[in-house]
Amino acid sequence: MMMPSNTLQYAYEVYDTTIHQTIAFRLVELERDLSLIHNWMNQPYVIPFWNLAFDLKQMRSHLEAATSDSHQTLYIGYLDDEPMSYWESYWAIDDIVAQYYPAHVADQGIHLLIGSPDYLGKGYALPLLRAMVSFQFQHAATQKIIAEPDRRNHKMIHVFQRCGFKRQTEIDLPDKRALLMFCDRQ
Repeated sequence: MMMPSNTLQYAYEVYDTTIHQTIAFRLVELERDLSLIHNWMNQPYVIPFWNLAFDLKQMRSHLEAATSDSHQTLYIGYLDDEPMSYWESYWAIDDIVAQYYPAHVADQGIHLLIGSPDYLGKGYALPLLRAMVSFQFQHAATQKIIAEPDRRNHKMIHVFQRCGFKRQTEIDLPDKRALLMFCDRQ
């Protein structure tokens, strides 16, 4: 059930003129979002890249750990007050990815997925990513945003590149062979 927009508490909100819609992000709330995230993580197009096709109890445990992890912040992304994406913003220095490049204390990383199949293939990924990167760059000390998409995820790699991310190198993370990518503030 969608809540009226006046009850939503967004951490960031911007109107995107390329899609003529408002993009917004709010913090994940475990009880409110558990079923939604569980459904999204079990979508056939999400499973190969996230490996979180858990049952509801396992998803609760995963999200409890993730929301209490101080190195990351979880968000639900919205288009015109409709929840449709999941985001993880993290401090790279405190993440395993810091073993693969000389991470700065203010570098941020990003993970994302489009949750509902209704939003796939409609050109939303790039405007959403631009909005999140803009949100992350509001932290004045952040000069670099990093991403490490699965190297098989050619669609997302293309979207990251269109958003200004540059390929660095392939890296072996515990759950995937990834392409390390950087987006510098300038």
